[in-house]
Amino acid sequence: MLSARAVVKRNLATFSKIPSVSKDLQSRVPPYAKLLTNLEKVHKITNNTPLTLAEKILYSHLTNPEESLGGWGVSPIRDIRGQEYLKLSPDRVAMQDASAQMAMLQFMTTGLPDTSVPTSIHCDHLVVGKNGEEYDLPKSKETNKEVFDFLESCAKRYGITFWGPGSGIIHQIVLENYSAPGLMMLGTDSHTPNAGGLGAIAIGVGGADAVDAMTATPWELKAPKIVGVKLTGKLSGWSAPKDIITTIAGKLTVRGGTGYILEYFGEGVDSLSCTGMATICNMGAEVGATTSLFPYNDAHRRYLAATGRKEIANAADVALNQFNFLKSDEYAQYDDVLEINLSDLEPTVNGPFTPDLSTKISDYAQTSLEENWPQDISVGLIGSCTNSSYQDMSRVVDLVKQAADAGLKPKIPFFVTPGSEQIRATLERDGIMKTFTDNGAIVLGNACGPCIGQWDRGDVPKDTKQTNSIFTSFNRNFRARNDGNRNTMNFLTSPEIVTAMIYTGDAQFNPLKDSITTPDGKQFTFTAPKGEELPQRGFEHGRDVFYPENDPKPNAEIPVKVSPDSDRLQLLEPFKPWDGKELKTHVLLKVKGKCTTDHISAAGVWLKYKGHLENISYNTLIGAQNYETDEVNKAYDLDGKGYDIPGLMMKWKDEHRPWVVLAEHNYGEGSAREHAALSPRYLGGQIILVKSFARIHETNLKKQGMLPLTFANEADFDRISSGDVIETVNLADMVAKDGDNGGEIDVKVTKRNGETFTIKAKHTMSKDQINFFKAGSAINYIGQQRRKN
Repeated sequence: MLSARAVVKRNLATFSKIPSVSKDLQSRVPPYAKLLTNLEKVHKITNNTPLTLAEKILYSHLTNPEESLGGWGVSPIRDIRGQEYLKLSPDRVAMQDASAQMAMLQFMTTGLPDTSVPTSIHCDHLVVGKNGEEYDLPKSKETNKEVFDFLESCAKRYGITFWGPGSGIIHQIVLENYSAPGLMMLGTDSHTPNAGGLGAIAIGVGGADAVDAMTATPWELKAPKIVGVKLTGKLSGWSAPKDIITTIAGKLTVRGGTGYILEYFGEGVDSLSCTGMATICNMGAEVGATTSLFPYNDAHRRYLAATGRKEIANAADVALNQFNFLKSDEYAQYDDVLEINLSDLEPTVNGPFTPDLSTKISDYAQTSLEENWPQDISVGLIGSCTNSSYQDMSRVVDLVKQAADAGLKPKIPFFVTPGSEQIRATLERDGIMKTFTDNGAIVLGNACGPCIGQWDRGDVPKDTKQTNSIFTSFNRNFRARNDGNRNTMNFLTSPEIVTAMIYTGDAQFNPLKDSITTPDGKQFTFTAPKGEELPQRGFEHGRDVFYPENDPKPNAEIPVKVSPDSDRLQLLEPFKPWDGKELKTHVLLKVKGKCTTDHISAAGVWLKYKGHLENISYNTLIGAQNYETDEVNKAYDLDGKGYDIPGLMMKWKDEHRPWVVLAEHNYGEGSAREHAALSPRYLGGQIILVKSFARIHETNLKKQGMLPLTFANEADFDRISSGDVIETVNLADMVAKDGDNGGEIDVKVTKRNGETFTIKAKHTMSKDQINFFKAGSAINYIGQQRRKN
């Protein structure tokens, strides 16, 4: 083993010398003294084994280091990864409005008067984009008034910071206000790792996981493995931070990062801006990574100072320079290392229908012909949580000015989505917004809009069967995600490439080298875009109405009312606890191919039912393809009669016929959408049996009292058909052993012709997750524990 660097022993009094911050920032600075004290315990347990940055932040947040690490002896770090469940105490929770509804409904069942950690709600997902903020925002506020009022009343009652509609996208606001080096945060959105661009461990979770943190219940995570991503060289010309992560997605695929944290290091890191790092971390979700992060550096200092948090930078400086926190140890070991030379990086275009199909811009024209992709690009969209920084927009506006000076106007519709009110106001002050609108852009409200499916698109009929392509600077591009049209091909790329493409709308155009004929007959070629990392005149605050009270106090007198007649909100009834018997289920459906959370619980128009479990359950698996018939949203009863998938689930629920769904690899890929677990549970599902799971979805299933299993032998998937009976054989034994039974369960299969056989299935249930299963759900279990106390 490599020799470990000596760790200087400190005490709490020494750690407490880290500079304090002003009252307004106290809830936003990580508790460095506490974290360093905890980390000192970890060093003693592990005999000063060198740690990666991710491990330092994770292990410093252990609720009880001795409990999590003590059983492994000295130097256990490599052995712990991928094996041990860690019990962690996060510093903060952030929730977006779509997922916050169910999270708050679950939190309310605990009966607690306030949250145990600083928490924020961000109203960004329910704002529809169409004609611009002045038209879209009032309409969305009126349409969703009941939900916004509910969330705001919850915030006032429980002391939660409420960012109302129009204030901005959750991840951009978190970066501007809450993320900090060394922080650990849970967010009810899969792109929560965006905050890793500022050196935080930020993990996307379901609402039930968020309730863990909000109730001071230790949050459980299987210790991730660590991939070190070494960046060398320096970006130049057209290449942008987006191209780093789209290139990585092409290498790792959508499930290559599952169970891993991506930790960036190397000389190339120092050439990136903080917001560029956030872009990279944001899309780490597309490779299935638990999270991504960068070490604390000068770019972080500059960004913290620019966003009014210089005091936090001062505290982080001491934690880094005096106590060796916020960076990896010299001899820390990664499970794997991926190297990217930024100097050689070429802009890439990823898609369609999956974020890991990566094509270099120089190859895109020929590839588009070979793949029969549409040659006419229909729309260009920039912004979103992934690429709405001042640097992004300043580089884009440089291209717009170049084209305008040549007499060119966009050939296709062009939409711009600012990430926050601060960004919008700064762009307006600096004339960037006017340049956009003068050149035909439609500036949407500060919200997710088209990226999350909230796009009232008018240029393509909603029922068309014809394919079309859009170029976006978004992060995800599954079928029907953006406009509800399964035939829309979304190609993900940098905002610079999107902007250049709007001037031709031609898939054959390569903006790095091709020219455009101007109205006066001349040939125009773009020069590589230039921009500013941060605004020279600082950030503009913007309109006060979009800013919340800082650190609000709970008020138990505020009523939180949910009408029993509402079709948007519904109080939760606890799921029934396990009856102690083996599970016996019928196979309702075998799913073919990619099945993301968008397939399991569609977004778009369904987002309005996020707070009403019964109503949103009518969308369950409507995007799934039947493996046996190739039909979408079609399943067959035991008598051969066909139903839409949720229709058959409801019928079997009424008949008290528990069911199981079988699926292939990376089931539940995509967002942290816990409704993809809640709805199947509500509709009578008991088991999900697949070849492999996406991390967040597997956890969400456990939180709702379902049993997620994977095939020990993937070939067994082909031996089972819809209508077959699947029953566990030794579930009771596994439960009695708190999940510590070797990680396998025997499953008996009874074919419809009476043939029987037994297969092996794998599980990853921990002791705590067994308790969730026995209680019927994690929320049931938390409530039981609170009542005992």
